[in-house]
Amino acid sequence: MRPPCRGAPRCRGASPRETCDNHMTCSNSSTSSLDTSAQFQENNRQAQNTRWDEQQKVFALEQICGVFRVDLGQMRSLRLFFSDEACTSGQLVVASRESQYKIFHFHHGGLDKLSEVFQQWKYCTETHLKDQLTDEKTCMQFSIRRPKLPSSETHPEENTYKRLDVTAWLNHLNESGQVEEEYKLRKAIFFGGIDVSIRGEVWPFMLRYYSHESTSEEREALRVQKRREYFEIQQKRLSMTPDEHKEFWRNVQFTVDKDVVRTDRSNQFFRGEGNPNVETMRRILLNYAVYNPTIGYSQGMSDLVAPILAEVLDESDTFWCFVGLMQNTIFISSPRDEDMEKQLMYLRELLRLMHLRFYQHLVSLGEDGLQMLFCHRWILLCFKREFPDAEALRMWEACWAHYQTDYFHLFICVAIVVIYGDDVIEQQLATDQMLLHFGNLAMHMNGELVLRKARSLLYQFRLLPRVPCSLHDLCKLCGTGMWDSGYIPAVECSGHHPESESCPYGGMVEVPSPKPGTEGKRGPKTREVFAFRK
Repeated sequence: MRPPCRGAPRCRGASPRETCDNHMTCSNSSTSSLDTSAQFQENNRQAQNTRWDEQQKVFALEQICGVFRVDLGQMRSLRLFFSDEACTSGQLVVASRESQYKIFHFHHGGLDKLSEVFQQWKYCTETHLKDQLTDEKTCMQFSIRRPKLPSSETHPEENTYKRLDVTAWLNHLNESGQVEEEYKLRKAIFFGGIDVSIRGEVWPFMLRYYSHESTSEEREALRVQKRREYFEIQQKRLSMTPDEHKEFWRNVQFTVDKDVVRTDRSNQFFRGEGNPNVETMRRILLNYAVYNPTIGYSQGMSDLVAPILAEVLDESDTFWCFVGLMQNTIFISSPRDEDMEKQLMYLRELLRLMHLRFYQHLVSLGEDGLQMLFCHRWILLCFKREFPDAEALRMWEACWAHYQTDYFHLFICVAIVVIYGDDVIEQQLATDQMLLHFGNLAMHMNGELVLRKARSLLYQFRLLPRVPCSLHDLCKLCGTGMWDSGYIPAVECSGHHPESESCPYGGMVEVPSPKPGTEGKRGPKTREVFAFRK
């Protein structure tokens, strides 16, 4: 018998963490199977199905069919025990950290193939059994490896800031209630996040509902004024003519009504039939469509407003925080294609700098690969479908801090690719397989690890001696802070300026020195000049 495998077998197109963290499903019948494929939820109506519904279906399946699920990300080790001389039949035993065991029976062969997969799988390490002779083929044991970030690849200020709690928050306020040293506050939130107990107080500042210079009295007066404006907006909606209401129902309300009832229903704040908080969320979204008819309502907006309502609690305050989110946070893209394309252009350039091999793979796939469909949902829904709520909201806060860049969400995207994208290159996955690969990672990635890597990538970006002109606008929007030391890197032209003969940003094109015997030949532009640690 051989010990447990390193993890579940992975077919072409499966993700690294899928095998390590995704659920394995097995029946207690004579022949068991491993199910490591996670259904990719596209950014459409089907993607609105909540994890709560999925959990209920799994529970029902367990009760009816004797099926159980194992999260390999929570497992300690795996063992393969062989029951025949050919080492093809036997058992797979999965051990949890609490020494609980799940057993998969292989009565009709196939266990040898599984062991080969585990031996090749980089997320498992074969460990030697003390009581087994070297020539025995009865058992194999594997321990599960998890992605780690070496200390040498972390931001030098990592772990120097604690989570912003009540005491720390009050220390940032003066006697009048004004926020002092806003930059230090944003930096503290960027690294440490905000304690859940004060999110409802701090988020309105981060979403620019409250000004940092406002006093406590001024904020109370603002709330009264904004509450009056909010109910005027609502009254406008309720006073529509029959024809106006019919059009509004067709273009907005029909979709809102379907979305809100399946948004964050696993959250205690929205759980249960007839929950009034669901109706409050519905009113906010309908009123926003009246307030901003240009954007109206797009599927996914309910995912963005729900966490704000759950923390801020007040309906009017939540509405204006949501307005600030849609107006001032760059990683909230409007439905216009050019907005998304701008984001993708920046992301492609960052990948070219920070993960050249992955960028080259995208180029090899042609236009479909460069569209990077796998990350559209990351950007549009702010990683809310990719990570558990606690981790996703930490990412929101890091982005809202606007510390040194307004585009930190793109560094988070790059961090995901750097940590979890190697299999895409190794297996040369096609566009649809790449979509499945990253889709399978949803809810199975380490959010804290991704955040730390993203902060490290931002730090390294700031150390570049040259920045491509294609990322010039990405840098300038943040104002003071990106290069607060006074040092500003040179701008290098990356080419592709069809409307101008010269670089509009003043970027210089480097031409390599001619080698002996090549005088007179024109050298190519040098673009791959940035070295980033992975």
